[in-house]
Amino acid sequence: MYWCRTWPGRRKERLLTLPEEHRFTIPPDWVCEILSPQTARNDRIRKMRIFAWHEVQYAWLIDPILKTLEVFGLESGRWFLMDAFAENEKERAEPFKEIEINLADLWID
Repeated sequence: MYWCRTWPGRRKERLLTLPEEHRFTIPPDWVCEILSPQTARNDRIRKMRIFAWHEVQYAWLIDPILKTLEVFGLESGRWFLMDAFAENEKERAEPFKEIEINLADLWID
């Protein structure tokens, strides 16, 4: 069973203190969507439009069934595919170029 989950992230310099009511008014710099067969269309179309409207700079779409990671960047209000990874590749992707991620750690066999 897979479920959809959105993980937002903000650069430390843009968010020096946490909001008192746990309510963020600053849009995230990065989001990660974990796709499921039931929600993939909504995630890829509706949510990506919302993220672009809020000027989120990077979006990752992880598909646990296909074992893929797609990395998107926002330019002039439109998403473009920056890179794509699959299976057990090790990657360094925006906005986390400093960190190597082993995709094999993401998949449940």
